Amino acid sequence: MFGIRFDLKFFSGVILVAIFATVATFISKLDIIKSLGFSPLVIGIVLGIIYANSIEKKMPSDLKEGITFSAKKILRFAIVLYGFRLTFGEVIDVGIDGFLVSLIMLSTTLIIGSFVGMKIFKMDRDTSILTAAGASVCGAAAVLATEPVLKAKEEKVAVAVSMVVIFGTISMFLYPILYESIIKPATNFLHMTPREFGIYVGGSIHEVAQVVAVPASIPNSPKEMADAAVIVKLTRVLLIAPMLIILGLILSFTSDDKSGKHKLIIPWFAVYFILVVGFNSLNLLDNKIVSMINSVDTFLLTMAMSALGMGTSFAKFKGVGLNAFYTALTMFIWLVIGGFFVTKIVTS
Repeated sequence: MFGIRFDLKFFSGVILVAIFATVATFISKLDIIKSLGFSPLVIGIVLGIIYANSIEKKMPSDLKEGITFSAKKILRFAIVLYGFRLTFGEVIDVGIDGFLVSLIMLSTTLIIGSFVGMKIFKMDRDTSILTAAGASVCGAAAVLATEPVLKAKEEKVAVAVSMVVIFGTISMFLYPILYESIIKPATNFLHMTPREFGIYVGGSIHEVAQVVAVPASIPNSPKEMADAAVIVKLTRVLLIAPMLIILGLILSFTSDDKSGKHKLIIPWFAVYFILVVGFNSLNLLDNKIVSMINSVDTFLLTMAMSALGMGTSFAKFKGVGLNAFYTALTMFIWLVIGGFFVTKIVTS
């Protein structure tokens, strides 16, 4: 059924991944980890990488099928369920300026990151696009969602996620400092209102958790700042579906298939994601049920991330060097500086 082998060998791998996800979830709830804004997804891939580079070779090979299933099939299902975190009404509420900032920052960051990675720093296509997707949309979750379209290897996913962690964490500490010292004072031309700063934060910081953390780190920050930041960020998340569909179409017509026939790449899970958002917008389910679905979805995403980490040994990173770091740094500079001026222009 559904191409799944229902035997002990298969489920032993899935159960192992679930154990790792459970540990990652527990660690993410520790106060010190919560204060740093690290999601269980990030912790899961770290634990998985530790496993891959320590005891993986001593473990039974039968585990690999269940681990691969978690990294591929469970991943797609979790991305579809991610739609229960959004409604089309939330996108409308933030206004046209918030939507435009989301659209501009997503598209420009994706283009800049892909171009810089492939053309300037000579990285391979998959690592470049995955790194760009993580910075332009929603961090680790975006990297996970883009992987099935590219059919990328686990180590490339790990590289992209690591860049999201590094620069997303820097952003989380940098933005409150920028606001208090440069942006908040009304005596200079860089001043932003709380709502404008919220749009800036939501449009330029990597992870949802990091976006939530920034307004919370600013003393006496008004609610409108946090609301604008979160809604703009969720708008970026919603835009991942059309981004993946467009990316799939581009890859279809730029493949190296010498037969002249192009296999159309349609990430159907992205289409289902939009349908789920539409269903969630109808408010047919009780909030408690939606909250439960979101909790299950977070755990499934953590399983997928843990499984990807389990397939990532340090030996596979050879050849990447510092190029991924330089690419991510370029996008980080664009997000901080370019995002500021894009927000100022759009909201003025």
